[in-house]
Amino acid sequence: MKITPRIVACLLGTLLPSLAEPASKVIGPDKASPVPAAEPHYKEESPLPKGWPEPGPFNQVVRKKYPAYRAAFTKETSPNGGFMRLFKHIKRNKIPMTAPVEMTLDESETQGMKMARMAFLYQSPEVGKTGADGDQVEVRDVPAQAALSYAWQGARDNASTARAREAIDAELAKQNLKAVGYRLLGYNSPFVPRARQTHELQALIE
Repeated sequence: MKITPRIVACLLGTLLPSLAEPASKVIGPDKASPVPAAEPHYKEESPLPKGWPEPGPFNQVVRKKYPAYRAAFTKETSPNGGFMRLFKHIKRNKIPMTAPVEMTLDESETQGMKMARMAFLYQSPEVGKTGADGDQVEVRDVPAQAALSYAWQGARDNASTARAREAIDAELAKQNLKAVGYRLLGYNSPFVPRARQTHELQALIE
């Protein structure tokens, strides 16, 4: 997918604002969330990183393995600010856009999960180079890791994220596992109808 100013404007206006609120603030069903009319099916807009598994299966917790990958991370906790910093980074360095956009979640505060970092993933560890790009962007290699993952289609709001977290935490307890971190993956732009947008919440495990 070619990134144009129009796509950037849509992403900033409709895709990211819901991340500013912690998931714990919403309890109960979200009646306003659109429900897909057909079986969930991932619509690819941008290529996945090399060896990266497709999202899914949907609406269930599964264990998945991810290869080592390279990504540009920002410390900017504002969704809009973080996205723009990373977009300028890949444009300046001629790095093609991939999917998903990764959002590392921070649970250190009692209010619940909040976004700590955002990352744009490179196609492979052979693309670009690691290191700082200014004060707010750092490119680094992430080792291979496993995760308990819950994918869904539809709204990426606090209610849907909370449902995914509840399902993941139940499976962690069932398997006597401990999460070493959580991340939220967003796979689609606003040009895909909201009811067809794919998201994954993941608990990273040792």
